[in-house]
Amino acid sequence: MEMKLKDIKDKKLWEDFLSKCKEKTFLHSWNWGDFQEKMSEKVWRWGILKKEKLVALALVLKIKAKRANFFFIPHGPVILDENENFKEDLKREVLKTILDKLSQINKTEKCCFLRISPIFEKKRENIKIFEKLGFIPAPIHIHPEMTWELKIDVPESELLMGMRKTTRYLIKRAQREKNIKIKKSVDLKDLEKFYEIYQETAKRRHFIPFSFEYLKNEILSFQNDNQISIFLAKYSPDPLKEKEEIISGGIFIFWQKIAFYHHGASLPKYPKIPTSYLLLWSAIKEAKERGCEYFNFWGIAPREDAFHPWQGLTLFKTGFGGYKKEYVKTQDFPFSKKYWLIYIFETLRRYKRGL
Repeated sequence: MEMKLKDIKDKKLWEDFLSKCKEKTFLHSWNWGDFQEKMSEKVWRWGILKKEKLVALALVLKIKAKRANFFFIPHGPVILDENENFKEDLKREVLKTILDKLSQINKTEKCCFLRISPIFEKKRENIKIFEKLGFIPAPIHIHPEMTWELKIDVPESELLMGMRKTTRYLIKRAQREKNIKIKKSVDLKDLEKFYEIYQETAKRRHFIPFSFEYLKNEILSFQNDNQISIFLAKYSPDPLKEKEEIISGGIFIFWQKIAFYHHGASLPKYPKIPTSYLLLWSAIKEAKERGCEYFNFWGIAPREDAFHPWQGLTLFKTGFGGYKKEYVKTQDFPFSKKYWLIYIFETLRRYKRGL
């Protein structure tokens, strides 16, 4: 029986379905779709049914870009994995149904290609699914293909013991520092403070920062459901003068019992003051209080690539303990010959950035 595709208009139906799925990130949440609409992107929320049963969801975005518009599916589609070994043919059918629908609506949408950041585990069987459907590995990725995750539904003492010795020492040292304070907030004035050090971090680490408008809309999209928080680490060089400086910060999303470290920033002004370690430990404890079972540190660098620009950040994240999760590489499906010019351009840009 062929699969059917329908628009989903009900937020509760969408979120309830995702609550039953094991592999997922907030990039397929209803609120992420709302965020994309705030950023003026066109959004489709599709449900895929087999024998009238909902088996998958696909959040599809139309990204307006200078070189060409394209469809994008972030960390999806999300498929109901009722048993651990759900068949590859189900994944293939879901992808084929989505691809057929996009090919149809592209007659009016005029997109150059489809890009998917799959949520499928990186293994040969899953890679072959994309190959057989005519996809090719994308020259760049938009969202992490390799992340670091920690199971946190255990006592704090057990989490501390699972950390790298240096990480554990620096957390305890920061806790003893009376002139370090951690603040939680969703106030846009605090977002402005975070954005100042975020821009400095981007210059130092040579990445392109998101705009303030982007971060503001992300806060506003998750705020009503109490799913997001800004953490700021304040340091006072001289407590007697009561002058505090913000030297690190993070934006964390708490969704469906998973916490995500989505954005981070720090200043190198006081390199011996371990505020970033205390800030992240405070976010982990907040996640535990909210009932989260996992803490996702977001993107990390491949261990074998010693010159990857994320290596320092990866060392910091992995020091908290946990395990690597790796997904199938981002995949593209060309709709136009113009795609190959974009492919060449993005390949050159990737090499230039050392990624």
